[in-house]
Amino acid sequence: MTSGGPVAARLPDGRRLHLQHGPIDLIIEAETVDRDDGRGRDVAFAAAWTRFRSILTELVAELPRLRHPTGSLDGRFRSPVARRMFLATRPHANTAFITPMAAVAGSVADEILEVMTGSGPLRRAYVNNGGDIALHFGTPEANYRARIAGLGGECHGDVRIDRASGIGGLATSGTGGRSLSLGIADSVTVLGPSAAAADAAATLIANAVDLSGDHPAIDRCPATDLDPDSDLGRQRVVTACRRLEPADVDRALTGGETAARHMVTTGLVRGAALFLQGRSRIVDSGAVLARPEPGRAQGFAAVKGGA
Repeated sequence: MTSGGPVAARLPDGRRLHLQHGPIDLIIEAETVDRDDGRGRDVAFAAAWTRFRSILTELVAELPRLRHPTGSLDGRFRSPVARRMFLATRPHANTAFITPMAAVAGSVADEILEVMTGSGPLRRAYVNNGGDIALHFGTPEANYRARIAGLGGECHGDVRIDRASGIGGLATSGTGGRSLSLGIADSVTVLGPSAAAADAAATLIANAVDLSGDHPAIDRCPATDLDPDSDLGRQRVVTACRRLEPADVDRALTGGETAARHMVTTGLVRGAALFLQGRSRIVDSGAVLARPEPGRAQGFAAVKGGA
């Protein structure tokens, strides 16, 4: 492999694989129906590695169009990942500014998971792309737990996810993430039918956790001042949010809760957890989300094995 190209490494536990190429950084795990048979896992990992090697090159080739608003695009992309990005953001295109880039991390996770599950029967599997996670449940009893954790790693509750939940992915967005945000949420975590759908929804809900006008505690600048290639263009993104009055925190969270509730009601997502300065809101269609301790914050940190 040439320097700077895709790399793969089996992690010390032998059950997980690390794939990395440029900004894409995946941790994947696969469990066969026969848990003692590692051959199925090896086949799934080989399929993931084969598909992974070309994904970044595919996306770079279509990047200029992927940075355009979804509503202005016809959806004809060569890359399957680009098509996933478009389809995940299309339901929101008439109500908010969004580009396919809002679903890039989740779409990559979904793509790799699909080739893994297509390689042979798996009891369960996941692909974690920097916290945006695609999940597969191959048997009725398979399940995972997603943990709500603080920045220091303390646990504020677990969420049990199984096949009956209709959840195929989760994603987190906010000012503490890797991408620029139009809102002030510390984090917003969404459970959706796919990682791509959750990724797009988390972006928009995090944008909606905001205060209108030029609030003295919030600093903003045009997105292109921070990243000349940003798909957000000259829209003003949040660069800092200082301590807010409790009433302002509640008002900002209400904006995000309204957006999340609409998405849950219309079936776009299954649930969302919103966090800002020690306060939280939970929007849930079926009691799948655990409520964090009062006054504690942050998003989902990990996926762990269930029963």
